[in-house]
Amino acid sequence: MHLHQHQSSTQLVDLQIFAAPRIILKPLVPTFPCFASLVLSLMEKPHIDFGLNILGGDIMSIPGLYRGATKKPVGILNVKVVRAFKLLKMDFLGASDPYVKLHLNGERLPAKRTTVKRKTLNPEWNENFKFIVRDPHTQVLELHVYDWDKVGGHDKLGMQLVPLKLLTPHETHEFTLDLLKNTNISDPHKKQRGKIMVELTFDPFKEENELSSGHLNGYGKKESGISRNSDNDTLSGAGLLLVTIQGAEDVEGQRHNNPYAEILFRGEKKKTKMMRKTRDPLWNEEFQFMLEEPPLGEKIHFQVMSHRSGFSFRSKESLGHVDIDLTDVVHNGRINDKYHLINSKNGQIHLVIRWKMI
Repeated sequence: MHLHQHQSSTQLVDLQIFAAPRIILKPLVPTFPCFASLVLSLMEKPHIDFGLNILGGDIMSIPGLYRGATKKPVGILNVKVVRAFKLLKMDFLGASDPYVKLHLNGERLPAKRTTVKRKTLNPEWNENFKFIVRDPHTQVLELHVYDWDKVGGHDKLGMQLVPLKLLTPHETHEFTLDLLKNTNISDPHKKQRGKIMVELTFDPFKEENELSSGHLNGYGKKESGISRNSDNDTLSGAGLLLVTIQGAEDVEGQRHNNPYAEILFRGEKKKTKMMRKTRDPLWNEEFQFMLEEPPLGEKIHFQVMSHRSGFSFRSKESLGHVDIDLTDVVHNGRINDKYHLINSKNGQIHLVIRWKMI
């Protein structure tokens, strides 16, 4: 028996850290730079993204690997934070400045938050939020109530969890929950922290009509979709626009080839990770837009950019762009195609766009 030992080098590349920092300058002094010290802290748990080069290739660019563990969206959770009452007194005047942070576990997106209500122990918000649901049987909505503070960290007033498996689809459930210090229900030092009232509604997406006579889309896959219907009522209502940027081909810059893709829709911009030194990037990244009405007659803008590493006055360069009309996406349920990039010699971008109605 012969044993062969193989060694390979692994390189960490494109390390990116996304965080919401809090910077406090104190104490203030009369001379420049007008403060004596700087305190830096993080308001949210940071998100870290990176690539791994093994044997000369970025394994994180393999389709399905970068986000392979993410389940497909199955519906939208509507949350109304109604009010709280009998909260803890945190200010020396016997009041608090409460706000609520909401997070659906399993999502990599930052937590959502209500406005701050000043000097009250019985705040009323009546504020609405939406979350994308991927697994209603296991996902849990996290509610954290904080006392806002101008200086230093915000004091935690209490928290609660609501498992989505308690919800019946399309029915609004009202919960009045006792706030806890943490998830340890058997906490020996348990004390009254007040209550919070929320209303939750889970709206699953409508099932797509599987067309037995569906055509092949050019990639060996049979398309399924929603048949066209002239009745506007069939297409009205809220939904989720899912945009997957699979990759691009033959994108070439004049000064560098480190491509990433940008999406611009309704004033909101999102972008993929950057791929280094390639004309054929593979991203396979999905982006979501929750909409109150179908995007009939609207266009979504895609642009492939290249970013030079290090400091440069010409650090960014456009490698091509294209606008996609979303009317066909709404009528057919999805599109899966490659599109030629404007202002690019041979460049193409591969997109999968889906419209999910609730």
